[in-house]
Amino acid sequence: MSTAPQLSVVMPIYNEQEALPLTVERLRPILDELGIDYEVVGVDDGSTDATPVLMQKIRQDWPEFRIIRFARNSGHQAALKAGLDRAFGDYVVSIDADLQDPPEKIPEMLSLAREQNLDIVYGVRGDRGTDSFFKRRTAGAYYGLMRRLVGKRMPSQAGDYRLLSRPAVDALKALPEHQPVYRLLVPWLGFPSGEVVYVREERVAGATHYPLGKMVRLALDSVTNFSAAPLRLATWLGLFSFLVCLGLVAYTAIEHVLGNTVPGWSSLFIGMLFIGAVQLICVGLLGEYVGRIYSAVQARPAYFIGYDSAEERARTGAEKFTDCVR
Repeated sequence: MSTAPQLSVVMPIYNEQEALPLTVERLRPILDELGIDYEVVGVDDGSTDATPVLMQKIRQDWPEFRIIRFARNSGHQAALKAGLDRAFGDYVVSIDADLQDPPEKIPEMLSLAREQNLDIVYGVRGDRGTDSFFKRRTAGAYYGLMRRLVGKRMPSQAGDYRLLSRPAVDALKALPEHQPVYRLLVPWLGFPSGEVVYVREERVAGATHYPLGKMVRLALDSVTNFSAAPLRLATWLGLFSFLVCLGLVAYTAIEHVLGNTVPGWSSLFIGMLFIGAVQLICVGLLGEYVGRIYSAVQARPAYFIGYDSAEERARTGAEKFTDCVR
């Protein structure tokens, strides 16, 4: 690409053969009406259905649609990282391909960033009525916990739908995060920010790619990547278990003096179970941090790029230039 576009839209995609055509049909007119140079960076996270073929067909009809394909599945955050790392735009919007986050808010985000000179504009969910009761409660607990870790800079109910300026993107790229969680890293930057409120819609097609297991993993990564609080929790659990043991010793001594002791193993068994459980919790928490240290020392990349259509275009342009020189 000879000149940088004014806007890049980064879209992580994984097995979205049903939703992607509907997303493109709704997104393209919105971006065309902006009247600016733009690109849409579709990051294929190792899809196993017809998504890769569909993306190639979309690109044939939509030159602004750019394809980045992973050599293997690496996860949503890795796909998001690849898109941010390789986007060319002065402003970069990240959005999923399931239309739960309405693309109609992109012009509002861009306008707000320009008018108020903001580096970050969050898409904040004003209503989660389409979510189940369980998901609403767990999401509320997650954002409450994250706000305690990051501070009030993190907007409540803000996911990965956001706009970033080029300085904010460059700052994120400079961070040595091995497993970035952008919901925490972006507020941590502390750059001037604003919010755009929207109503979260139901998935337009297909099944969710964020089941309970992945949500738990995201919460665990968020806490352990961004805070040492669990280590302090392990210390407090150890202290609490020690105090409980002291209480049991005092109780046993008093009962022995009063002659009320009865031969048995119940109290000892319960005490051993309690202490063992606390120890296992502490070891598990330490293991999470040691595992992350191990991953950081290995310094393995978060993703492997198998194909980037922008590089293909650059090679084609270079070949044409060489032919002209000859």
